[in-house]
Amino acid sequence: MENDGNGLQGIPVTILQVFQDATSHEGYEPVRLVTPKGEISCRYYSFSESKSAMIWVGGIGGDWDTPAQHLYPKLCRELLDEGISSLRIKYRDPHDLNEATYDVAAGLTYLHLQKFETIGLVGHSFGGAVVIRSAALDNSVKVVVTLSTQSYGAGAVSELGPRCAVLILHGSKDTVLPSSVSEHVFSMAKEPRRIIIYEGASHNLDETAMEVHEDVKDWIIQWVR
Repeated sequence: MENDGNGLQGIPVTILQVFQDATSHEGYEPVRLVTPKGEISCRYYSFSESKSAMIWVGGIGGDWDTPAQHLYPKLCRELLDEGISSLRIKYRDPHDLNEATYDVAAGLTYLHLQKFETIGLVGHSFGGAVVIRSAALDNSVKVVVTLSTQSYGAGAVSELGPRCAVLILHGSKDTVLPSSVSEHVFSMAKEPRRIIIYEGASHNLDETAMEVHEDVKDWIIQWVR
């Protein structure tokens, strides 16, 4: 697999085994995907009759990283009421773009095995490039949302339209990655696309968490269902 920072030709992922534990009090099932590259930990918010699902990934902080004041677990639970399931993925290596893209490809494989027909991807910071690359590899992905994305690895956004709707969010006061990064990514994207720059928001978008919550939720409901 070539580390070129752009779209990949394809990442074949074989899931050797799946371990699922009892649903936690927070409403998700802990899921472990065993692949030839190692075990990937996930949190699965499942709606039994759903045909649509989202994948959520964080940045280089790793673990269960989430921006905008716990945006991910909040929306994972709320979207169940809209008939949309969710899979949060913890990277095996949150500093390697190729390996993180492989982890999302494994998540996509898992969701295909569950017979989901429409899938969306959400990624923060480093994860923005991860979900863009992953969407370019799978035609079932109909939505991509990036939050405070990096530019390295995001060039594949030009391959997504018109079959994939792209929402790009950033804060005007981001001192980690300037909002001009998202503006550049937006310039490469094709319709349908939208960009929102939140005045006064930092890299984690905590200052505008309510607005981010509504904008992401509305976009997902519009394009995933």
